[in-house]
Amino acid sequence: MTAADNTLPDWFSKGREAIERAVLAPDAEAVGRVEHVADDVAAISGLPDVRLNELLMFDGGRTGFALTLDANAISAVLLDDGAAIEAGSRVTGTGEVVRVPVGRGLLGRVVDPLGRPLDGGPPIVADGHDPIEKPAPAIIERDLVSRPVETGILVVDALFALGRGQRELIIGDRATGKTAIAIDAIINQKNSDIISVYVAVGQRATAVERVIEAVRSHGAMDRSIFVVAPASSSPGLQWIAPFAGFTMAEYFRDRGGHALIVIDDLSKHAATHRELALLTREPPGREAYPGDVFYLHARMLERAAMLSEKLGGGSLTALPIAETDAGNLSAYIPTNLISITDGQIVLNSRLFTANQRPAVDVGLSVSRVGGKAQHPALRQVSGRIRLQYSQFQELEMFTRFGGISDTRVKAQMQRGEHIRMLLSQPRFANLRMIDQIALLAALDTGVLDALSAAELATLRTRLAAHLDAHATAAASAIAEGKQLDDQQRADLVAAVERLVASISSATPVDGEA
Repeated sequence: MTAADNTLPDWFSKGREAIERAVLAPDAEAVGRVEHVADDVAAISGLPDVRLNELLMFDGGRTGFALTLDANAISAVLLDDGAAIEAGSRVTGTGEVVRVPVGRGLLGRVVDPLGRPLDGGPPIVADGHDPIEKPAPAIIERDLVSRPVETGILVVDALFALGRGQRELIIGDRATGKTAIAIDAIINQKNSDIISVYVAVGQRATAVERVIEAVRSHGAMDRSIFVVAPASSSPGLQWIAPFAGFTMAEYFRDRGGHALIVIDDLSKHAATHRELALLTREPPGREAYPGDVFYLHARMLERAAMLSEKLGGGSLTALPIAETDAGNLSAYIPTNLISITDGQIVLNSRLFTANQRPAVDVGLSVSRVGGKAQHPALRQVSGRIRLQYSQFQELEMFTRFGGISDTRVKAQMQRGEHIRMLLSQPRFANLRMIDQIALLAALDTGVLDALSAAELATLRTRLAAHLDAHATAAASAIAEGKQLDDQQRADLVAAVERLVASISSATPVDGEA
């Protein structure tokens, strides 16, 4: 090194050393070209090695994914605003499929399907990034669905019990309370060990805001994740939203935890899939849906499962929502989803307009897991309710044409009226397991027969505190997951009977103000 070199700046010497160490070799990069773009779908030439669903990078940092691979072109769905993308724009492959952040840093946050914050909060601190498409657990990796998911809704928990790892479809016409049932189920997990994920697909922004505010006010916001792809977002984001939500929920399941995912709703997701399929010139089938629409939802909902103890014993329960037109359950998407899921809760517009809330059609609804996952004490007292209520609904239909003369039929009608009044439940008024068991046991013995609707509403509001003070033995047995013996059941009914007497006479019982 010469004396002149000693006078050079330090940064210059380091730069020259780096250049001397650099290995010069050819570097090949596959580059594609946008041929045309419209309706958030771009036709791309080049990129012969791109895989299906691979993430693509466009000029300006825009992203998309490869939806179809043709012989001479790729049809890519844009995930960002495509206004800056035009014919001739440069496209490169990433070699990766679409991934989303996962981890506890998402709890309490509102994000888009790519995990970007929508609530104005700080960036997401993720434990990792997982692909949105993951294989469902194999049969050997699953366990029996035997533990309940308590929704706090009497008609659901008593008649159509949900189990951890189950897929239960909520279906009905527009504005019949489908989302309300799902949100009440999420709110009821505030004191459980279940993490909730709500996925909004194609919903109005105001409707999503109401859902978030309801959970913030009545539930546990810090145990919930909201994945939002509103109607104003790109079709690509709406398409990946349910898959992204499943990936975020699976993080907790795969670590031995328990998660509940609500997809609101899959009818709009199917319509988005149809839109993208028609834009990419896929052959249309029934109702213009592509032939793979069944596989689309099947491979997604199969990811809900109860894992075996060997894999940690975690669970992921799915509550997909679907919309019918004029109560037509035999339409293409409803029949697909009914055949995929483990049961359905059907909401009836006629019951809704008759002010029956929730408007559950007991005759058409079913849970294929049912009593296997129901609390043993609840199963004791709910066995005959569904049959009695179904018989009442049939009798009610026939008795509209004339009066009732038979004494036995009159008794059945009165019994059915009491059941219907008990099954009516306002929103955000979730019942604990002991409250549900006490109400059904009291109904079975006729304790509630003399109550009016207003008195029954008062009973609901005062029941929890009263049972905590007067039914400790039954509460302990229920908390331990046991059946009630005859004495505990009698004590539980007697406690309700004393509360009913105090409401009827408008005098407080011992231990209550």
